[in-house]
Amino acid sequence: MRRGFVRLYAHRVEGKLGNAEGVPKHIGVILDGNRRWAKAAGGTTKEGHEAGAAKIQELLGWCAETDVEVVTLWMLSTDNLARPADQLDPLLTVVEGAVRDLAADGRWRVHHVGALEVLPERTRTVLQEAEELAGKREGILVNVAVGYGGRQEITDAVRSLLAKRAAEGQDLAQVAESLGVEDISEHLYTRGQPDPDLVIRTSGEQRLSGFMLWQSAHSEYFFCEAYWPAFRKVDFLRALRDYAARHRRYGV
Repeated sequence: MRRGFVRLYAHRVEGKLGNAEGVPKHIGVILDGNRRWAKAAGGTTKEGHEAGAAKIQELLGWCAETDVEVVTLWMLSTDNLARPADQLDPLLTVVEGAVRDLAADGRWRVHHVGALEVLPERTRTVLQEAEELAGKREGILVNVAVGYGGRQEITDAVRSLLAKRAAEGQDLAQVAESLGVEDISEHLYTRGQPDPDLVIRTSGEQRLSGFMLWQSAHSEYFFCEAYWPAFRKVDFLRALRDYAARHRRYGV
């Protein structure tokens, strides 16, 4: 009976979303709470990560029912790489499997955002092969943020910019004099993409933890109490409804 009420409520929320102008084009998602979900359910950490990976396809299916064009999934942070091997190795295995599934699905474009050089060789190979297979399809663009950190991204962008300008023969004084915001944007992992309109974080935590620090300057945020594996379509629709009701000022 409870499921029936949830489906009815979801239908009502969906009906209130209005036209496509109120739907975010780019959604960033911080997939948080896998381990806590597993602990609460009496399962293992690996089972929690596997349940979280399975939820990704559900989310993308819901996005495909709207006018969402880009989804960025924070699957593994640079901080996660400091975990002990007995925790990190199973997590990497789950992440690699999820990326392979996204590429094999046939409905999504796949693009890696993050620092490849900090990842194990096997993970780098999976990400590169996924992008080669599914990087130029039609459909929603799925950014898989693996080995991602917001500060690292900005550092990499500045390093790339300086290298480019040096190759063009400019010195530091010339770079400093001409440097603008768009120059940095052109060297981010997400260059050429729209900034996220909406950032969703699950698990009840209300912080960005370094997620898309540059791109999210004018994003709207939705913090959901549900752990990521327990995130439901009604939660997703609530986030869209909440977004549609806001008046975005872009700092003005």
